[in-house]
Amino acid sequence: MKKQLAQLNIARMLSETIDDPLMADFVSQIDTINTLAENSKGFVWRLKDDAGNATNIHPFDDERIIVNMSVWESIEDLMEYAYKSAHSSVMKDRSKWFEKFGKPSMVLWYIDEGQTPSVEEARERLEFLQKNGASEYAFDFKSRF
Repeated sequence: MKKQLAQLNIARMLSETIDDPLMADFVSQIDTINTLAENSKGFVWRLKDDAGNATNIHPFDDERIIVNMSVWESIEDLMEYAYKSAHSSVMKDRSKWFEKFGKPSMVLWYIDEGQTPSVEEARERLEFLQKNGASEYAFDFKSRF
């Protein structure tokens, strides 16, 4: 069966809530960046709630942690979107809105084509990567499997 790439990345806001004025510049870009992802080569799926984004989904025990989760046809497609599109400028500015994490805040893993990963699975894989380092089970862009 064909495989696809799932990814989760998390960030801890400097503010207590997403509607804090400190987060306004970030929030104003969410819809544009999500649309860019959805129209990018290799995009398959992304986690979103009824509002169309994932900022109100809190799978961690910290309400200040926001998540982004998606599925892509390949690691190359995800890298193209993440580092060679307008998304990269948001990443360059992340210190304006988010704390430095001090441990991996992004994880990649392969899933069967057509599968939708759960938030619980994504959290488990990120925690595995943080505790054990990269493996086929959970990896990052630097340590691909």
